[in-house]
Amino acid sequence: MKTKLLIFKTVANYLSFTKAAEQLFLSQPAISKSIRNLEEAYKTTLFLRKRNSIKLTSEGKAFLIYTNKILEIYAEMENQFLHKNENHPDLINFGVSTTLANYIMPKVIAKFRVQFPNTKFEITAGNSDDIEELILNQTLNFGIIEGKNTNRKLQFSKFMKDEIVLVTNAKNYTFKKGLISLEVLQEVPFIMRELGSGTKEIVVEHLNKHHIKKLNTVVTLNSTEAIKNYLLNSDNFAFISIHAISEELTNNKLKIIDVKDLSIERWFYFVSRTGYQSNLMSYFEKYTLNNYNF
Repeated sequence: MKTKLLIFKTVANYLSFTKAAEQLFLSQPAISKSIRNLEEAYKTTLFLRKRNSIKLTSEGKAFLIYTNKILEIYAEMENQFLHKNENHPDLINFGVSTTLANYIMPKVIAKFRVQFPNTKFEITAGNSDDIEELILNQTLNFGIIEGKNTNRKLQFSKFMKDEIVLVTNAKNYTFKKGLISLEVLQEVPFIMRELGSGTKEIVVEHLNKHHIKKLNTVVTLNSTEAIKNYLLNSDNFAFISIHAISEELTNNKLKIIDVKDLSIERWFYFVSRTGYQSNLMSYFEKYTLNNYNF
């Protein structure tokens, strides 16, 4: 049951069977079968399926609330009984990139401290280049960042896949089919991150591959939260990490617009100096992998 609920939660977060399959390293038929089994078991319809998209039904939204509660209990049980005899340090300090610091790691750390309240955390948040530099100069021993896995002085292992999606206000009915072309993409009013943003860099990199050098940027903001708040009060568009908008998608405040022939994906990595080994780092990596989906 835990696996089925986790699959449901992931599909609900992404509003896509395909993207959930990629995130969970499962086949799309396996994802679809699991959702169908849940719907049959609970005699309800969890998703409305359209030609190019899905969305949660009212029953699906209620089911998601229960799912979150149940998965929370599963996590607490595993941490209480599977790790009860392990010793934990007084302090864990590491670095994280901004998206992770805002939307992923607070939940993981909060769950950790429920079970192990004597452990304190010191988190350094910044862009990936800054975190890499702090690890290289030994200010930090490890971190979790977005990156290209190219620096030979650092060792990387995959944490989770992220997708950067085109988002607008859910009440913006400009593109009723939820799909636009690359040509139209260059015409819509855009809200863009500031120069130096990792999200902006990867967006520009992917756009360049399609020979798109410039968007119709009308406002530049220096945080994802600022961009989300702007979108909630406008009919503009922005590229945002899928992990930053799960709540807004579930509550029908924002929606995703697919761009034909454009897919912007990246990986977040656990990173440390090449050759560095630590039982603490290994344990926390495993804990994070087991708990970030909840």
